[in-house]
Amino acid sequence: MASEKALNQKKAEVKELAEKMKEAKLILLTDYRGIGVIDDTELRRDLRNVNATCTVIKNNITRRALKECGIEGLDEELVGPTAVIMSNEDYLGASKTIYNFTKTHDFYKIKGGVVDGKVMTADEIITLAKLPSREDLLSMLAGALLANISKVAVALNEVRKQKEEAGEKVTVSVPAEEAKEEAAPAAEAETTTETTTAE
Repeated sequence: MASEKALNQKKAEVKELAEKMKEAKLILLTDYRGIGVIDDTELRRDLRNVNATCTVIKNNITRRALKECGIEGLDEELVGPTAVIMSNEDYLGASKTIYNFTKTHDFYKIKGGVVDGKVMTADEIITLAKLPSREDLLSMLAGALLANISKVAVALNEVRKQKEEAGEKVTVSVPAEEAKEEAAPAAEAETTTETTTAE
């Protein structure tokens, strides 16, 4: 009875984990060896901040759950203490959190994982984690747009100045020429009037 009860419990654990994996955008397998309580608490808190979870599960349960989800290629990574990191919302935030944690904790390693249904190696996940976040990309885009707008504004201001300067030259020179042309017929008319009167 005890073995049957244990078997049913394992089946239930596999089913529950498989259901979570099917909904997850990110599944990370990490080496959980040597992590202390303080580090564990810190990591779990950081993962919660990016809407991700961390669960330490027996490799056999994880292996069966992955198989039930149709995910292959991670059996070799399921050796030694393994933590399963999952996120249903954003694979980048959780990947960055784990990667940053590994940089300050040498004993903590990324083994491999699944991103949007695709099995990825540790190196591929690390490369992904090094990419700018959505917020960083938006900031970069906003900065680039503002820089371009500033350049356009400066260019337009220069064009306006040049037009104003050209307009001033036209305003000064054209009326003077017109004044001379208008003055000449007037002078001729006056001369003709004087001549007629004298006669």
